[in-house]
Amino acid sequence: MRIAMIGTGYVGLVSGACFADFGHDVTCVDKDEKKIAALHRGEIPIYEPGLDELVATNVKAKRLDFTTDLSKPVADADAVFIAVGTPSRRGDGHADLSYVYAAAKEIAQSLSGFTVVVTKSTVPVGTGDEVERIIRETNPKADVVVASNPEFLREGAAIRDFKFPDRVVVGTSDERGRKVMGDIYRPLSLNQAPLMFTARRTAEMIKYAANAFLATKITFINEIADLSEKVGANVQEVARGIGLDNRIGTKFLHAGPGFGGSCFPKDTKALIKIAQDYDVSLRIVESVLAVNENRKRAMARKVSQALGGSLRGKTIGVLGLTFKPDTDDMRDAPSIPLVTGLIDMGAKVKAFDPVGMEQAKGELPNITYCEDAYSCAQGADALVIVTEWVQFRALDLDRLKSVMAQPVVVDLRNIYRPEEMVAAGFTYDSVGRSPQA
Repeated sequence: MRIAMIGTGYVGLVSGACFADFGHDVTCVDKDEKKIAALHRGEIPIYEPGLDELVATNVKAKRLDFTTDLSKPVADADAVFIAVGTPSRRGDGHADLSYVYAAAKEIAQSLSGFTVVVTKSTVPVGTGDEVERIIRETNPKADVVVASNPEFLREGAAIRDFKFPDRVVVGTSDERGRKVMGDIYRPLSLNQAPLMFTARRTAEMIKYAANAFLATKITFINEIADLSEKVGANVQEVARGIGLDNRIGTKFLHAGPGFGGSCFPKDTKALIKIAQDYDVSLRIVESVLAVNENRKRAMARKVSQALGGSLRGKTIGVLGLTFKPDTDDMRDAPSIPLVTGLIDMGAKVKAFDPVGMEQAKGELPNITYCEDAYSCAQGADALVIVTEWVQFRALDLDRLKSVMAQPVVVDLRNIYRPEEMVAAGFTYDSVGRSPQA
């Protein structure tokens, strides 16, 4: 199959490279000339384990190419995927669909022969209808089917998620569209991937509902963690105890500083706005968003309490800045409100992240960036673990203690055991646990 992928951001580049690895001919299109030039040089604009090798392999095999001009790739394509950004719109929280609609109009002008145009971007319910209207208004003669095919990729595990998906959701009621989409995803059939066909609006709804539900699980266990701290329970054991019930499941039951990233905050806001437009109240989702925003800032107060209630003149080391490990993504990262809160309380902040420091400098310019975990801990009155990078899971505790001004660790990801930290001479605080729990 011949595929045009419009957008070389996270979703577009991963999807394009994986489709090419399936054996399809893929051209990724982006208006950013510098990004396309970098891709031609083999430079990947995002950090995702294995993506550089996957791109290089398929470029070498001539199945993957990059360009700034969509006219020929779209004209030649059996399917055109729209994978441009849909950030939260300033002022109201709605998804900004200007890039999607601009892409639809430009695609319409280059269509030739029967083509399936697929929204891969996360878009509100009904966006496919508007994309189809734009295409037919721009090019009334176009022989086109507009489908929805939401992505469910986890940053840091995106390639595996694409090749071994839990499900592939395709929103179209058109038989020709179903055939093309079935052919595109046919290489997954050996893995018995469940290809799920729905109406277009249902597919759009599935994406938002899935992210809202996962965000709810995270927020639920975070609130249980707060209660566990008060009553002397261990939230990790609570999570395991409820997660082993297969009706609940163990995933996304890890207490921490709150969710962040490019999807959950943006998509929960957008879902709430969609509901308001249809005069529906999503009280659970509204509460999830409010609780999560408050939690991120509350983590700074947790650090302050570990140091006796005052951070004035104190130095705080922060380990991990990205919203999760194995990515350089700083979008809505819990580290941002945490660090700004620490600074507002009078602290000096040092930080280290294995991958995300260049991205972080734009968000957090007024802190000191360090070359490793130990230089970050040097002279610190407290060390805060914010992102559970594997590099932080087996630190030399004796060395850590020897370089710190005070042996205080606030572990917001519960990667160490309270009893071993106390035995090593640390004043240790974590989320939803106590040394006695």
